[in-house]
Amino acid sequence: MNPWVVGVCSGLGAGLGVLVVLRALAARRPSLVARVSPYLRARSATSGLLAEDDAPGRLAAALALVLPDPATVERALARLGASRDDVARRIRRADLPWTVEAFRLRQVVVGCLGLAGGLAAAVLLAVLRDAQPVPLVLLVGLCGLLGVLGCDRDLTARARARESRMLEEFPTFAELVALAVGAGEGPAASIERVARSMRGELAREFVRVAAEVHAGVGLTDALEALAGRTGLPSLARFAETVAVAVARGTPLAHVLRAQAQDVRDAGRAALMETGGKKEVLMMVPVVLLVLPVTVVFAVFPGISTLQVGL
Repeated sequence: MNPWVVGVCSGLGAGLGVLVVLRALAARRPSLVARVSPYLRARSATSGLLAEDDAPGRLAAALALVLPDPATVERALARLGASRDDVARRIRRADLPWTVEAFRLRQVVVGCLGLAGGLAAAVLLAVLRDAQPVPLVLLVGLCGLLGVLGCDRDLTARARARESRMLEEFPTFAELVALAVGAGEGPAASIERVARSMRGELAREFVRVAAEVHAGVGLTDALEALAGRTGLPSLARFAETVAVAVARGTPLAHVLRAQAQDVRDAGRAALMETGGKKEVLMMVPVVLLVLPVTVVFAVFPGISTLQVGL
């Protein structure tokens, strides 16, 4: 085997062993809470011989010897990606049943998988091409970093995709609410009726708003909380419109229809802007595919006629 591969594997094994020893030595030193808590908390009267198996606790203790302190991991990942508040906000926007700690653990796992993949690629390159150790170490670190950042980017993509679907559903929802309000129902009843009759991300959010209203939260506060969870300007304007209508008794149906039309116009403008940015890419199939075929069909009959004449 290549001596560089042996050296890299030996170095990684030695580093892991030193890390385990240091964590074990740090864990042996009791903290102030561990020394004081036995005198402040009530001890169980059940015999220790009858206690249940503490396999999950032992597994967590074993993992604690290998993994670094969660606060250290949190600070390191915050430097690489986003802060804790930003991650929590994007989790709410994506409507995922995760906590910030679960997402950070996901990042660590994906980063470790990236390191493992990079290490496998580095060993393969070292065996086949006899590569230098410095580029191989950089490759391993880059794969781990890409795993961590890719997990963060995936969360952002999920949040944006969900908000895009909600924005597409909003004009229909607003027009249906305007129709229900025009038929004589109140704003809260109209929102609940339309939300329970529709399907999609926006309908689920407004079903949650209706549940909060039934639980005693004011309609204005529930809509403002919805606008804060999603971060969509259209929903913020919708919340302000309903709040003004509830507070002052102003007509609501016409304003909701105007908001739905504004969202459709904004979507059309965004589509035109995207088409303008990709105009050059759209010309690639025309120039490379359609135009050569047209030239061949136009020139080939003339060439055939000249060959026959000669």
